[in-house]
Amino acid sequence: MTNFINLLKKGSKSSFSAAIVNLILGILKMFAFIFTGNIAMFAEMMHSFGDAANQLFVFLGSAFSKRSPNEKFPLGYGRLINLVCLIAVIIVGILSYETVKEGIHHIVHPNSTESSLLFFWINVGVLAVGIILEGSVLRKAGMEILEEAGEEHHNFLAPFTKSYALLGKAKPATKLVFMEDTVATGGGVIAVLSIIIARLTGLGMLEGIASVIIGIMMFIIVGIIFIENAQGVLGIADHETEIHASRVILDEKSVADIKRLAVIKEGEALHIEALLEVNQNFTLKELSNIRKRIILKLLQLSHVEDVNIEFIEDDGQQDWNGDTGPSANIQYDKER
Repeated sequence: MTNFINLLKKGSKSSFSAAIVNLILGILKMFAFIFTGNIAMFAEMMHSFGDAANQLFVFLGSAFSKRSPNEKFPLGYGRLINLVCLIAVIIVGILSYETVKEGIHHIVHPNSTESSLLFFWINVGVLAVGIILEGSVLRKAGMEILEEAGEEHHNFLAPFTKSYALLGKAKPATKLVFMEDTVATGGGVIAVLSIIIARLTGLGMLEGIASVIIGIMMFIIVGIIFIENAQGVLGIADHETEIHASRVILDEKSVADIKRLAVIKEGEALHIEALLEVNQNFTLKELSNIRKRIILKLLQLSHVEDVNIEFIEDDGQQDWNGDTGPSANIQYDKER
């Protein structure tokens, strides 16, 4: 039991926070929808419950992906988080479809906007609380992205602005929380505006239009997250880290050339494999010391958790072409 609790502590904190917040918001929006029948509130309710379930799955997946390698899974459980995120976005996709379908229905058959002032303020109040809480989770996830990218975040607005440019460096769980809460916060604002404008103008279809917009925003998130995590499950290369790794390796004077270098994403972690060329004058003890030096330096790179290095004799040909990777001849041989 203690091991299980310690494992849960390694899960994504932003995912856990988002799950709790969205569950509370989903319950509030459900009661508001039952009392008022507002379709924009229905869309927000569906979104909140979907996010709560997703973030709970993602939290558990991010925790279990930290399990140590064993005899059955020698490379560890890193890619489990990608698989969990795939399941999560499928759930979001289903909810997105229902949200868009319900929105279209209310565009064709709009509700009356002559509801009581009490219902109006219930809708606006619940959505305003949602915007504040979702915004706080969004900022927390943004701060985690900045930390994972090694960026400073002294500016209060930095998690809302800088984080979008650094999404590529975020862990899968953090990225999912950040993107979902971007839609949740923005969707809340759209829902509030649609309710207020519909009340002032009498255009009940605006609430249906807001529901469709929120659903489409959710679909966009589904597409982006699905593609990225499908690549993660297959094992996608990280070319930016590959460049940094090649510089670290070539800084070692004993290395003549890089024959092969691969940096593969294993969930949130990076796995490096390298085949390096050295001259034949080194003893086994010297090669062992060279390997240790390089591995220790590579493990200092962000998210790198495993390094495997092998040596071969220098063949006299230049295989690694600076930061661009393998030389043209090597690439041609591979394609041929």
